[in-house]
This record gives sequence, structure tokens and C-alpha cells, in this order.
Amino acid sequence: MLNILNIVRYAGELSVKSDDTWKLFVRTWHLSGFDPITYAVITDWRVGYNIYRHPLLPYFMWPFTKINEGLMWLTGYNCVMFVTAALLIFCSVYSFVFLNRIFTDIIGIKRKEGYILSALTFSFAYILLASFAPDHFIMSMCCLLATLYIFGREKAIVPEKQKKATVLDACLLFVVTAGVTLSNGLKVIAVAFLAKGKKFFPYYFITLLALSGMIWGSARLTYHYLVRPTEVANKEKAAKKREAQLERLVAKYGEAKRDSIEKKLKEKRTRRYKMSAFYKHTGKPIAKGEFMGWTDGTTNRWDVAVECLFGEGIMLHEDYLLKDVLVNRPVIVRYINWFNYIVEGLLILLFLAGIWMGRHSRFLWICLACFAIDMALHMGLGFGINEIAIMSAHYLWVLPIAMGYLLKYSEENRRTIFSSILSVITIYLVIWNVVLTIEFMYF
Repeated sequence: MLNILNIVRYAGELSVKSDDTWKLFVRTWHLSGFDPITYAVITDWRVGYNIYRHPLLPYFMWPFTKINEGLMWLTGYNCVMFVTAALLIFCSVYSFVFLNRIFTDIIGIKRKEGYILSALTFSFAYILLASFAPDHFIMSMCCLLATLYIFGREKAIVPEKQKKATVLDACLLFVVTAGVTLSNGLKVIAVAFLAKGKKFFPYYFITLLALSGMIWGSARLTYHYLVRPTEVANKEKAAKKREAQLERLVAKYGEAKRDSIEKKLKEKRTRRYKMSAFYKHTGKPIAKGEFMGWTDGTTNRWDVAVECLFGEGIMLHEDYLLKDVLVNRPVIVRYINWFNYIVEGLLILLFLAGIWMGRHSRFLWICLACFAIDMALHMGLGFGINEIAIMSAHYLWVLPIAMGYLLKYSEENRRTIFSSILSVITIYLVIWNVVLTIEFMYF
């Protein structure tokens, strides 16, 4: 439904052919911090994504580019929104399928309880948004849940579902998962290590280490041959533009004032940059460097946890609705409705209770290890902390998985109460998030 609403809203503007598809999509399609890069890559193939974060994703999109080219040839219109929607719906459906199988086959709760918790997962705001946003997040979620299911079914409650994950399984999962989002490759390694124990060495370890090197080498080659020439050309173009501006002003005011004019132009560019939302809403890095420059050591972690990590990621804020923190939204936005804080607090309590009830389950600790990796990157080092909500599909599914253990180990009467509470919360979140999303898109 949301994919259809998205297509109806934007197809009139985005289905036309354009000489500069990148500008067309970036200027037209807006949804919080999500980027319509996938639209641009599938329309006119390019690297597009940050190649160090998504080393193989441009190549995974290549077949869809060819499908879209065929559809454009047949129809005369750019069908990228339909092609992308099909991909996102496929990943969303299989994310739901893998998640539900985890609840019933691995954790061992009742089928209807699994449906409730699976629906709860997709009622979370930024998982719901990821199901139709032309970005990579729902693809990552599908890969991660597939990894957890394939390794977790070794200890499946249902005997006929038990099957050991092989080295080949680990390799395929690692290439696809790390290829989509490099940091998620760490989770595949963690899952394989914790699931296999001593058997992880040496075969899994050596193979995954070799694949890591190959994927990183691929990213470096792609950057050197495909990305860097474009970056150099853009820098040269910008430099020529600044030089032309300088020469016009020098011709107007005289050669003697060249140094003064050049200094004032630099100061103007600096002031403009410091006035931008990007500068104001990005904390100071922990250290300088190619990758450490992406860290953030100053943004308040408590506020981010309450309003973004477990806030915006689960329930949309009414103020600054789905605006971009790097353009026109503050990092911290408070809820107007106090009831939202009660729902958030209740979900966190159920999450913690689930961890306690399932503390002896190796599978739960495998899931929590994945969650811990994200928390170390985002809340610890501060990677992307100012827009952490958009990455919810990478980790928020751990909340319902932990709650599955709460249901499993609770007495029957309490189990019914918890299921009822979760059902009510799910309905509330679906209504809240869908209504606000439609309000943003159409009103």
C-alpha cells in the first residue's frame, strides 16, 4: 500500500526522461534522511552509493538497470519506481517471512504470537518507511534476518527444521550482506562465530577473512577507477567556477584588490558552510582521518537514545515531520503527545524483560551481539548518530526477538496479557505512523 502511495505521489514527476536524473530525483523525492540513490542508479547506472559503505550494492543493482532499460524501450517512460518497488516489496516480504520463522521455528512460540511480533516489527516507523524508501535499508534487514535464520536453525525447536549452516552458506551470506552494507559484514562474522563456536576455526575464519579482503579490494578499485575521476572533475569544475567569480570581481574593482577580494570570498564560503544545517547538526569528530572524520564525540547520547534511537525509529514525531536533519530538522525533536513516551518506555521494559527471560539462549545473545555492533558504531563512535533513526532496519528487529522469549517463558495467563498488550501497541503504531506518513506525502 505504501509503495503504491509513493508511486502515485511521485510517478508523474519521476517517470519522465531527464538529461540529469541525479538532480531530478534528489530535488523531487524527499523522505527524512533517506536518499533516492537507488532510483538514480537503476535509471542510469553509476556507482552512486558511498562505495566504502556499500561496496557491491551498485553491481547488485545492475540487473535492475537492464530491466528498467527494457521497460523504458517498451513504454517510453522511466519505470524505475515500479522496478524499485518490486525489489523493496520482495525484501520486505522475505524479511517478514524470515522473522516469523525465527519466532516459530527457532524461539518456539505460537504461530499467532509470531505474527503479532512480526507485525510489531513492521509497525516501527523507520522499518515501515524502509519498506518503500528507495534506499538500501530494507535490503540489509532481509540479509541480516536470513543470516540469523540460517545459522539459528541449527538449534531449531522444530526437529524437521534443523539444518546446519555450511561454509558456503556463510560465504554467500557474507558477500551479499557486506556487499549491501559493509558494517553488516561484521554481524555475519559475529553470527557465524557465536553459532559455530570452536568450529568457526579455521575454515570459516580463513574464508570470511579472504572474502573481506576481496570486498575491500573491490571497493578500492571501484573508487580509483569509477568514483575518483568524477570527484576530481567536480573539484576542478568548482575551482574553475570560483576562479571565474574571482576574476569578474577583480576586473570590476582592480587587480590591486585581488588578495582582499579572494580573502572575502573564502570568508563568505566559510560563513555559508557554518550556517548550514549539515554543519550545525553534525558533532565534532573524535579524531581526524579518512574514516574517523565520520565519528561524532559531542552529540548528547541520552537525548539521541530517547528521541531518535527508541523514539523516532519507532514512532514519528509530529513536529518537523519526516524532515531531513541535514537540511531542515533539528537533531533532537520532542513528542507533543506524552502518551508516546509511555509506549516507548513500555516497549523498552518488555525488551529488557525478554532479555532476562531468554538470558540462557545462545540465539538471543547472537541477536544482541548484532545489536551491540550497531550501538558501538552509532552510539559509541557516533557514526551517523545525528540521523540514527534511518538505520532502524539494521537493528530494531532485536526488540521483538527478545520479546519472543518473554512470551515463551511466561505462564499462560501472563502470556495472554503480554500478547494483548503487544497487539494494542502494534495497532497504535501502525495507525500513528501510517497516518503521519500519508500526511507528509500528500498534505
